[in-house]
Amino acid sequence: MTIIFPQWRSLGRTIHPASRGLLLAAIGSAVLAAPAQTPQSTLPQAPSALVAARNEALAKQPGSGFVFSPSGTFTAPGGFNVERAGDAALPLSLDDAISIGLARNVRLKYDQANLRAVNGDSFGVINAIIPNLSVNGQVSKQELDLAALGFQPSTINEFLSSGLLPPGYTIAEIVKFSFLQGSLNASQVLFNLPDYEVLRGLSNETRVMQLNRLTDRGNLILQVGMQYLQILSDQANLRNAQAQQRSAQVLFDQAEQKFKAGTGTNLDALRGQVEFQQQEQYVEAAKNQLDKDVIQLTRQLGLPAEQKLELTDNEPFAQLAEMDLDAAKITAYRHRKDYLSLLQQIALTQRELKAVKYQRLPTLAFNGDYGVIGLTSGPYHGDFTAEGSLSVPLFREAAQRGEQDVVQSQLTALRQQLSDLRVTIDAQIRTSMLDVHAAQELVKVAQSNVKLAQQELSDEQQRFAAGVDDNLPVVDAEAAVASADAQLVSSLYQYNVAKLNLARNTGVVESRYRAYLGQQ
Repeated sequence: MTIIFPQWRSLGRTIHPASRGLLLAAIGSAVLAAPAQTPQSTLPQAPSALVAARNEALAKQPGSGFVFSPSGTFTAPGGFNVERAGDAALPLSLDDAISIGLARNVRLKYDQANLRAVNGDSFGVINAIIPNLSVNGQVSKQELDLAALGFQPSTINEFLSSGLLPPGYTIAEIVKFSFLQGSLNASQVLFNLPDYEVLRGLSNETRVMQLNRLTDRGNLILQVGMQYLQILSDQANLRNAQAQQRSAQVLFDQAEQKFKAGTGTNLDALRGQVEFQQQEQYVEAAKNQLDKDVIQLTRQLGLPAEQKLELTDNEPFAQLAEMDLDAAKITAYRHRKDYLSLLQQIALTQRELKAVKYQRLPTLAFNGDYGVIGLTSGPYHGDFTAEGSLSVPLFREAAQRGEQDVVQSQLTALRQQLSDLRVTIDAQIRTSMLDVHAAQELVKVAQSNVKLAQQELSDEQQRFAAGVDDNLPVVDAEAAVASADAQLVSSLYQYNVAKLNLARNTGVVESRYRAYLGQQ
């Protein structure tokens, strides 16, 4: 079902109740932001020699259709350009990653296109309310055949001989003349309250779109930050696995040397070899996970999937100061873009409800034009029109009440969403605070466990080197160290993610993510 509002008929629009023009701001979602800090031109580009080698290799493949260029792109057979990654790793701090994501993320570009569409719609509404002026000019040449119009020669001669025309006057059977007309037209709606309510709602409409874009920006910052932290954790896991691999290599070498010297058993050598190979598997698994998470980050940043990254920030750890729950909720109500967007949508729907009610009122409009008219070779005289119109709606009460009920139901639904969001914000903040506190305690315990496991490993290594014991306790101690290291890395990641989620739930992740991570 569609509803055509009278105040929109001047725009020639048909508005669907689920998304009617400028009165329902449910298009898209997201964020108004500063420009990117890292332009695309600063990304590393493939050397021209490498590009030439690629072209030469692909040229030998008939029908490949791929053409590489020194700009780091190649043209696919379909004619579209695909960006290629540079050979060098791209140095990337957390700030750089967020800046690149805000500049290149596809979702944000889509939101920007939606915002431009709404702005274009707004100009159409404004144009229908402001005075409309137009200038018309017309020049025409005409040729009349009097005989074809029914004037026979006898009729013309009879008219000439009647004495009504001066002596010697003749009438041609073919008449030619040029005609000119010019005018200035003006129209203005003098009184139409529904139109003016629509105009007042334009600011709410635009604000809703801007807040939706800001919401998407905050979500992107949260996702990029979490993925950046995940890669830092992967790198820490890889370093720990490599350290355990080196330790297992030393243990295996010692056990093998003792066996060859006759002071050790073959079981110790086999056990050391199994432990070393198992650590090799852990290293390969850690490398694989790191590579996959890097691909995920490049996808979020809008970079080529094969782009190598070099993260320049270290995994942060800083205790977050205690936060008052009521103060956190007040901060969220002031800064949460989804909450502010619902407030603007409610204000927008209230404008729409007023516009529907005002349709019962009469409308007053003015139309007029002034110009000149005459033959091109002859005199001209003025020509004008001025008219006013008063339109009074009659017999529309049923449709009027139906439209009012539809808008009222939408307003009620929005108010219910706002009430539910307030409860959701309260629950999210409480949950985030619990997560931050729990993760902080886990980090402390994990740090203590790492120290104890390292001390145990050091003692067992000394006992094995002195020949007091076999290498089984050493293997067990190495496993305990590996488990403690992995738990510490996981706890640090959970703690930082919990703080980012708390910043997101209070609506300040875009402006204060560094403070929550303890980087400033």
